[in-house]
Amino acid sequence: MNFPANLRYTKDHEWVSLEGDIATIGITEFAQGELGDIVYVEVDTIGKPLEAGDVFGTVEAVKTVSDLFLPVSGSVTELNPALAGAPELVNTDPYGEGWMVKMKVSNTLDVEALLDAAAYEAVVA
Repeated sequence: MNFPANLRYTKDHEWVSLEGDIATIGITEFAQGELGDIVYVEVDTIGKPLEAGDVFGTVEAVKTVSDLFLPVSGSVTELNPALAGAPELVNTDPYGEGWMVKMKVSNTLDVEALLDAAAYEAVVA
């Protein structure tokens, strides 16, 4: 499995990439593999202030629906528009075109406190 070293991870299988105070968030290769074929991503929290651990949306696969948890506090600013017509991007490119949301982070130090690639790999091993 692939866990890029430039990302941070949560035990709930989300990944975070930070540029300034804007974080891009998606689910890991492990998570999409466990869920199976993704058929829909729903995020109805755009513009709302949320705390780390809050549910920011759901991902629907053929056999299940799973909550998406915000890794850090802030406000969701954007849902990946490509997912509306091609939710399978989460399966085929979870760390690239399959990203889910962008958010303005309240405290960028919170991102540094998340798991690095080695620590996340230990969680799913």
